[in-house]
Amino acid sequence: MFIRSASLIPCLLTLLLVVASSVSHAQDRAYPPKFKGAKEQTYREVDGVKLSCWIIEPKMHAASDKKPCILFFFGGGWTSGTPSQFVNQAQHFAERGMVAILCDYRVASRHKVAPAECVSDARAAVAWTKSQADKLGVDPSKIVVAGGSAGGHLAACCGTLPTDAKELPAAMILFNPALITAPVEGKFEISEARAKGLFARFGKDPAKLSPYHHIRKELPPTLILHGKADSTVPYASVELFTEAMKSAGNRCELVGYDDAAHGFFNYGRGDNAAYRATLTRADEFLVSLQLLSPPKGADK
Repeated sequence: MFIRSASLIPCLLTLLLVVASSVSHAQDRAYPPKFKGAKEQTYREVDGVKLSCWIIEPKMHAASDKKPCILFFFGGGWTSGTPSQFVNQAQHFAERGMVAILCDYRVASRHKVAPAECVSDARAAVAWTKSQADKLGVDPSKIVVAGGSAGGHLAACCGTLPTDAKELPAAMILFNPALITAPVEGKFEISEARAKGLFARFGKDPAKLSPYHHIRKELPPTLILHGKADSTVPYASVELFTEAMKSAGNRCELVGYDDAAHGFFNYGRGDNAAYRATLTRADEFLVSLQLLSPPKGADK
């Protein structure tokens, strides 16, 4: 059992209680984004807002195909960010034979919403993809969700919050995700004042939107890629999540990166070594699940 000291709590809550600034070069791109070669579609209209997704297809893709699919949710503290954050990862997986979808969702700075609405949008994106599978050329049983930071939280919510089993994604790939958004007795304790702040920030009981608090058996296989020097979402929180997932009988792999800070995986960070390393690990994870074929020449 992990017993975490109170000194970690302010770090854990940084992402939840403060209007987060962008940590990625990729997130600095213009909004709304434009992607060359991508097909833009509206996946949801809510409160007068049309929410788009951008679909990047494999070469020679046809609607009659039944390809695996991966949805990406950007980070930005539920406050800012843009789908362009994951365009490079999306292009990679499209080249590998998946239909890759970059999803927009409402955020506080543009739409004055709380994380509850962000989660609602993400789950709607997954439901839309499944409902449109025949038109998209997608196998509805092979839909993967992925995201970073707050986007990792959204992806994790898609795979953990209560729903019919057939609505769950096939797998989750989470980049420095926020996975604990409420107190965990004996492990992550917070003051009454902070608890009230979480409630106000989330727009509802934060435990209802906390992936950790919904862990149970038969959840999707999960890969977590996290920096050990992350001061925004402490490494200890994903260790706790991983332990609970495994205890429930789920497959959950945690890959920690020494000296890596929050957002380390983004394209454009340094020499892109971490971007390449995390992308390779994500690719290998999907191959292990038979959602992707091994790269050509991999067995040579």
